[in-house]
Amino acid sequence: MSMSKRLAAEFLGTFWLVLGGCGSAVLAANFGGDGNPLGIGFVGVALAFGLTVLTGAYAFGHISGAHFNPAVSIGLWAGGRFSGKDLLPYIVAQVLGGLFAGFILLQIAQGNANFLIDGSQPGAFASNGYGALSPGGYTVAAAFLCEVVLTAVFLIVIMGATHGRAPAGFAPIAIGLALTLIHLISIPVTNTSVNPARSTAVAVFAGAGAISQLWLFWVAPILGALIGGVAYKWLGSDK
Repeated sequence: MSMSKRLAAEFLGTFWLVLGGCGSAVLAANFGGDGNPLGIGFVGVALAFGLTVLTGAYAFGHISGAHFNPAVSIGLWAGGRFSGKDLLPYIVAQVLGGLFAGFILLQIAQGNANFLIDGSQPGAFASNGYGALSPGGYTVAAAFLCEVVLTAVFLIVIMGATHGRAPAGFAPIAIGLALTLIHLISIPVTNTSVNPARSTAVAVFAGAGAISQLWLFWVAPILGALIGGVAYKWLGSDK
């Protein structure tokens, strides 16, 4: 595929991930207030993120590889699965796709007269955070460790599921379920990032607090992705 088509696929796939995952958190997680059976809660949001990756991978995987995440692109490069010359264009496309989804989500949410973004609250506009902005009040150290470890495991799953000897056609299912599980673990800790584009997409609309903590949701996922990519490169090697 041409680079323009690959970048368009990354833009659209990241757009879908942010709109579906963060949209479920903003619009549906607490629909009707606490205790309302129509609200989807943590489990619903976790499934939404997993489903966006699963469906996006089937839609765009054959075009761009369906990274939808700067950390994934960097981890695949570290694991020898992706060309370094394509890293920057992919990351730019992913961030722009996420930001466009954040903008669209904001327009939809503002259609409700009661909608308000309170940047002092954890998870404002589906943003990620630590300390006072962590849903469970977790420290910066706990948040950093959580994001590093879970991103590393995510890369290992991605590389294992897409290995030449893995069952053909099932990789999106494994990857989507892995992202669902990651969210089930870490929504209380950081509201789950493992994806700098996803974090940036909503932080810019969530206020100064989310923006001030955005560094962690770039540094930790990228570090984790490098660890996971290098680890699987060794683990999956025949040598």
